[in-house]
Amino acid sequence: MTTTSHSLTQKRALIVIDVQNEYFTGNMLIEYPDPAVSLRNIGIAMDTARAAGIPILVVQHSAPENAPIFARGSDTWQLHSVVQQRPYDHLIEKSMASIFVGTDAGAWLKQHQIDILSIVGYMTHNCNASTIYQASHEGYTVEVLSDATGALPYANQAGYASAEEIHRAFNVVFQSNFAAVCTTESWINAIKNQTVIEKSNVLSSHLAGRGRR
Repeated sequence: MTTTSHSLTQKRALIVIDVQNEYFTGNMLIEYPDPAVSLRNIGIAMDTARAAGIPILVVQHSAPENAPIFARGSDTWQLHSVVQQRPYDHLIEKSMASIFVGTDAGAWLKQHQIDILSIVGYMTHNCNASTIYQASHEGYTVEVLSDATGALPYANQAGYASAEEIHRAFNVVFQSNFAAVCTTESWINAIKNQTVIEKSNVLSSHLAGRGRR
């Protein structure tokens, strides 16, 4: 992760995706990074954004009341206390993975003249990934706080992947083209120093990966 030294004139928003009890007391338990660590860093990121005047958009995933996960109105559907106890500027409900689908997120971001989306929350490989890809395609600069996000394991007809494998692989892919991946500490330093966090590109990422073989 590197930062450029030129002054940052673009405007950030912190996007807090689906930090809900489902991932801690429900059927979808975040495993990697340590959820206690990612929760703490999400709180730190929200506090930093508030102190710096960075708008905060909180996202809540909703499913029908009889759904096995994210059932609207259930305790597991509720925002985690780390988010509930902190101020934010706008709340949206979504039913699809990307925050842009079926919500006013895009209009809110344009209204506030946002150029950079700083992503925290869950899950790395699903709602975060969908949002990151769409935001990148729509021209936003995207940052991902890797230690303020998280994944869980999957197994299906295609095979098995641990939470660590999923989180690591997706972040490597994000950094190669779609978003600058950083730690919470690095993100805070970039805000303080008004610098831009840089992402890589597909060619250099491939060549560096090929060199690791």
